[in-house]
Amino acid sequence: MSNSPHIVGVCGSLRDDSYTRIALEHALQAVADRGGSTELLDLRGYDLPVFDPDNPDAGDAEQFRTKIRTADAILLGSPMYHGSYASGLKNALDYCGFDEFEDRTVGLLGVAGGQFPITTLEHLRSVCRALNAWVLPHQAAVATASSQFEDGEFVDQEVANRVRSLGRLAAEYARIEPAPAAFESEQNVGAE
Repeated sequence: MSNSPHIVGVCGSLRDDSYTRIALEHALQAVADRGGSTELLDLRGYDLPVFDPDNPDAGDAEQFRTKIRTADAILLGSPMYHGSYASGLKNALDYCGFDEFEDRTVGLLGVAGGQFPITTLEHLRSVCRALNAWVLPHQAAVATASSQFEDGEFVDQEVANRVRSLGRLAAEYARIEPAPAAFESEQNVGAE
């Protein structure tokens, strides 16, 4: 491993013109600005059928898991759907377990067409804790997303700063050594 962290961003949105993807790219740019390497894992480019525990290596599952497992930190970005996060991201996370997330730094980004996507962020945080990931205390949210961007750039500097801070902090804490294990992870036998 080099001294520069390698951080992947997983885009939970499958839309072509995704505000989540744009915001995630800004967070990843902040990582690159700090000297880290980045990769956007766009779920549109992976063949991940609906997760079946009898076939955990279906499609591109191993390729996806390897990208997650070899990252120093992970940024998870999702639009808010029905008060939670996107099903495509849930499905991708179901292909993963402790090997991919345990003791790994994770940053969370939620995007909403309406108000603040707090439940999206809460639900993602719960999943990450169940996998014993170390989730950054700072999280970024983009509310009323259609009014937040112009030509791929943020129009609200405060929102832009929060998203960029997510990337900066992911790079800064990419190799933290968290302990002890979260209670939730001790109860998560399905992820083993």
